[in-house]
Amino acid sequence: MLKPLFRRPLLPLLALPLLFAPAPLPAQTGGAPYSVDGRGFNRLQDAVDAIGEGEGTIRIAPGYHRDCAVQTAGRIAFVAAEPGRAVFDGVTCEGKAALVLRGAGARVNGLVFQNMRVPDGNGAGIRLETSNLDIVNAMFRNSEQGILTADDPAATLTIDRSTFSRLGRCDRGLSCAHSVYTGIYGRVVVTRTRFEKGSGGHYLKTRAITVDINDNSFDDTQGTGTNYMIDLPSGSVGQIANNLLIQGRDKENYSALIAVAAEERKNPSRGLSITGNRASLPAGMDRRSVFVADWSGEALAIGANELGAGLARFEKR
Repeated sequence: MLKPLFRRPLLPLLALPLLFAPAPLPAQTGGAPYSVDGRGFNRLQDAVDAIGEGEGTIRIAPGYHRDCAVQTAGRIAFVAAEPGRAVFDGVTCEGKAALVLRGAGARVNGLVFQNMRVPDGNGAGIRLETSNLDIVNAMFRNSEQGILTADDPAATLTIDRSTFSRLGRCDRGLSCAHSVYTGIYGRVVVTRTRFEKGSGGHYLKTRAITVDINDNSFDDTQGTGTNYMIDLPSGSVGQIANNLLIQGRDKENYSALIAVAAEERKNPSRGLSITGNRASLPAGMDRRSVFVADWSGEALAIGANELGAGLARFEKR
C-alpha cells in the first residue's frame, strides 16, 4: 500500500488554477524543471534515479516538457507544481510512454500528457507494468493511448477526477489502441473522470478482476470510428454505477455501450452490478443498440438504469 503522501485528493484539473495562486518552485532548484526535496534536476530520469529504491516526490515545473523517464524501483509521486500546466509533450521512453512505471508504486497528480505516438501504435502517457498507481487530476489527450498496463493481479490502478480526450486508434493494420487499456490488474477504480472525443478503439477497456467504474461521463458525441464505451473483455466483478454514457454518430461498432466477456471468460462476472447509469443514442438517428451485451453466460446484477430511445436493456451473445 502507498503511504498517505500518495493519497492526497485534489479538485478537478480545470478548477484548481482558478482557486489557487501559482505555487513557486523552491529557490534551491535554480530554475530546474524537476525538484526532489529542494534539489533541482534538468532531466526527469535523473530525478527518478535520485529517489532510487526509496520514497519521494518529484515536483514538476509549469511548461512543456519534451522528456520521459523509466521508474524501476521505489515509490514516487510525480506532482505538478501548478496542476494542469506541466505538460509532457510527444516524447516517449523505450518506445512506450512518457512515464514507464515498474517500481514499487507511483502517484501522478495534476500532469498533462499529449501527442504520444510510437511505431507499434501504442504510444501512451503512462505505461504501467507493475504495482499500484494512483492518478488524480490529470489529463491525457491527442495520443494513441492514455494509459496502457501489463498484468499485475495483486495491484490496483485508481483514476480520479481526470480527463481522456482524442485518444485511441484502429488503423495501419495494427491492434487497436484505446483511451485506457489495462491488462489483468487486481482492481481498477475509475471515478469522477471524463472520456470524450475518442479517435478509435474503446474508451475504457480493462481485463481487471474487479472494477469500480463510478460517477464518470463517457461522451462520444464528437468521437470518430469508436467502439464500446466500457469493455470488460475477460469478464469482471464489481460495479458500473452512476455513469453518463452518450453514444456518438461516427462508430466502428455501435452494437453495444457496455460489453462483458466479449473475448474470453477468464474472470468471473457473476454479480457484476450495473445500476444507476444514464445512457442514450444520438438524437434523431434511427439506430438501435444494446446497453449491456454479455458473453459471460453468468447472472449479472443489472439494476435500474435510465435508457434513452432505441436502447435495449440487455442482450446475451
